[in-house]
Amino acid sequence: MRPRFSQLWFLLATWSLISYLSSVDQVKAASAPALLLANELGPNVDPAKYLVSEKYDGVRAVWDGKVLRFRSGRVVPAPSWFIAKLPQPPLDGELWLARGRFDALSGIVRKSEPIDDEWRQLKYMIFELPDAPGTFAERAGRIQEIVAKTKWPQLIAVDQSRVANRAVLKKKLDEVVRGDGEGLMLHLADAPYVTGRSDALLKLKPLQDTEAVVIEHVAGKGKYTGMLGALRVRTPAGKIFLIGTGLTDEVRKNPPPAGATVTYTYRGLTKTGLPRFASYLRVRENF
Repeated sequence: MRPRFSQLWFLLATWSLISYLSSVDQVKAASAPALLLANELGPNVDPAKYLVSEKYDGVRAVWDGKVLRFRSGRVVPAPSWFIAKLPQPPLDGELWLARGRFDALSGIVRKSEPIDDEWRQLKYMIFELPDAPGTFAERAGRIQEIVAKTKWPQLIAVDQSRVANRAVLKKKLDEVVRGDGEGLMLHLADAPYVTGRSDALLKLKPLQDTEAVVIEHVAGKGKYTGMLGALRVRTPAGKIFLIGTGLTDEVRKNPPPAGATVTYTYRGLTKTGLPRFASYLRVRENF
């Protein structure tokens, strides 16, 4: 039996839509900027070789001199006046609101129609110059010069300082955490500009954090009957485990769907490579 014309048209339209969506995804992936990503600070690292800064709980944003993009490559829907204030040199940094206000920040930068009064509260915290020559210490000095020349209070050079040893580093971490800060970043002072995950950049937090993909919802029991009990997740290494703590009632009522990437905190790994005391933090936004 031959398919009708309408069936052929439907199949052709479906194939065209799939092809189009695939091409869009490829364009998005191709436009994602190559960035330096941090590893965790190891026990044998000498912090004296690094420049140390606060780890800002913001949204990564990269300026190429013409367009401001999220880490994903998507264009940041910032107001035109905000973009007009940015200097010509490429910049890498975090859009930031304040300590402990990531959720509010996320709501501001996701709006397709930006609200001027909200964007006037944000700061663009600069910590790197993409593809610039010299060591990181030299680039950090150049960032200070660019920010000073721009004379715009919302553009800020992230403060970079040296520490003599681990005891001083621990004291600095404690000060930041007591003030509701997230942690510290350590950037190798003599490192050239590199991209990808590298020990040139390290993070130090009271809790480690990473990401996993939701593969199943586990039903709740007792007071959580009718709600989410736990998320079954898979790590990039293929490890599968449950996250049952850190979930608010709102999350339990409206859990992240299967396929969503979530961020969780933990305290080291077991002998089998599973995270200890895994606790849900948030859904990773597609920035």
